[in-house]
Amino acid sequence: MNTKNAFIVLEGVEGSGKSTQSQLLSQKLSSEGISNLLVREPGGTDTGEKIRALILEGYELNPLTELFLFSAARSELIQNEIIPALDSNTVVVCDRYIYSSIAYQGYAKGLNLDTVGEVNSIATSRISPDLVFLLDINPEVSFERKKADPKDRFEKESITFHNSVRKGYLCLAKSNQNAWHIIDAEKSSGIISAIIWEKVITLLK
Repeated sequence: MNTKNAFIVLEGVEGSGKSTQSQLLSQKLSSEGISNLLVREPGGTDTGEKIRALILEGYELNPLTELFLFSAARSELIQNEIIPALDSNTVVVCDRYIYSSIAYQGYAKGLNLDTVGEVNSIATSRISPDLVFLLDINPEVSFERKKADPKDRFEKESITFHNSVRKGYLCLAKSNQNAWHIIDAEKSSGIISAIIWEKVITLLK
């Protein structure tokens, strides 16, 4: 099946289900014969995966250092994976994007939002997604889902921190309602997947 390219991003707090939904969307696209690339942030390239390990395991990173590390991984992903895929009419599904930096390093950790935006613009060559799905959930609920899992550095942050992340995401979503779609992440995985698919297939028609 031939299709136009599209850049689709899934965002949300820890435990929101965005990684699961990213995988389900990629699988659905493949089952429909639609060429697609599934990537994650930070990661998606050899360099990006090394940076990911440093970010998630490090303990002496200030918010600005985090922003630069995320942006370095993001630049590698954009230049080496996302741009080539879009140029070849491939649908790109990205698990997190620049909005995570705005929500985490900006809203939750207090970095100036203009600074975060400027660094994001440089790292991404100003490439914006066609669709952004925010899987919105109360962090107290989402962390209950993950209570038995090992926790990385961000997952060990306080509920207050994660509520600030959620607030940041909701502010972003409400500021651009053409591209953003807020989905109640407490719904079943099947219902969420169907909601996402309906929006994606409409975009691709």
